Amino acid sequence: MSTMQVIATIAAVMLAIPLVLMTATFAVEVIAGLRAAPSTPLADGAPPPATVIVMPAHDEGTIIAGTLARLLPELPPACRVLVVADNCEDDTAAAAERAGVEVLRRNDPARRGKGYALAHARDHLAAAPPAVVMVLDADGATDRDSLVAMARAASQRPVQAVNLLSPDLSAAPMVQVSNFAFVIKNLVRQRGLWRLAGRVNLTGTGMAFPWPVFRDAGLATADIVEDLALGLELARRGLLPRFAADATVWSAASSAEGTLKQRTRWEGGFIATSRTRALPAIGAALRARDPRALWAGLSLAVPPLTLLLLLDGAGLAVLGLLMLAGASAAPAALLGGLLALSLAALVVAWMRVGRPFLSGGAAARLPLYVLWKIPLYLGLARKRPTGWLRAGR
Repeated sequence: MSTMQVIATIAAVMLAIPLVLMTATFAVEVIAGLRAAPSTPLADGAPPPATVIVMPAHDEGTIIAGTLARLLPELPPACRVLVVADNCEDDTAAAAERAGVEVLRRNDPARRGKGYALAHARDHLAAAPPAVVMVLDADGATDRDSLVAMARAASQRPVQAVNLLSPDLSAAPMVQVSNFAFVIKNLVRQRGLWRLAGRVNLTGTGMAFPWPVFRDAGLATADIVEDLALGLELARRGLLPRFAADATVWSAASSAEGTLKQRTRWEGGFIATSRTRALPAIGAALRARDPRALWAGLSLAVPPLTLLLLLDGAGLAVLGLLMLAGASAAPAALLGGLLALSLAALVVAWMRVGRPFLSGGAAARLPLYVLWKIPLYLGLARKRPTGWLRAGR
């Protein structure tokens, strides 16, 4: 082998290593999540503990009355709703009061964000704390069985329900593809993470906490993915969030424009969090010789699905050029095989759980969706989104 071939092969291996690790982690996690997660064992017949559902709301006057009208009939005994109208400039607070729930008004323009709203609710509840605190978004919907399952499961550890967007096969293809990606992230990969790491990520709505955990949590932050950061911090303290597989919360799907705004917030925040926390988590797990924590760190290092596909495609293109310069074909073959395995796993996931969210015709436009997301990632490379970003509905 000539010097040029050696250099090209070394370059190919160095390029392939992170892509192979991320793609392999994604593929294994999706495959592990294809089977339904086991139900959480609960005390049969035990009444659910006293629970407060905290609903942070920022300028949600047009929808909050409808949300509460659907939610209130589903409340189990000893469960009530507390709406935090945070820095609102509309009638969110008045609409919630008319619906018959308790409302806190918070006005602090210098400290905006969902985390601050949750901290405000905690301070209010401290005088007479409930056993369990749940968090539900202002466009969220769920049912009584899910609320009971979350409340019972959260008696000792934080809990995350299945968090999905309402399916709509009449929506624009880009919205359908985005909704399916949400299913992969919040259902399939959460199942896999639960099996492989014994924990899940918090996703912002459908979360439940024992009062002592909620009381001591670092809530007052402007982090736009405060839920993810909170789950990671709790896990670091040994409070591993558990998966409430029997509970589901639904949020309204958005328009194409709103979907892009949502993705800007979610993916921008995730990428920033992953960049700063994934490698330290992996290092700590290796030092502790903890394979489950190691998997959680590797999972955190996996970028959002579309970005992963873009990175793999670009990586294969560069590896092809290095092969022309004499590099070994092994790195490209390994990465290509893992990418094919990932795509096959996604097809199986679509067949099992994704059809209500993504039509076959919309699925065929996946390459266009990938291209549609490129400006988002270019924008994120320049500036991370901040603030409580609401999507158009």
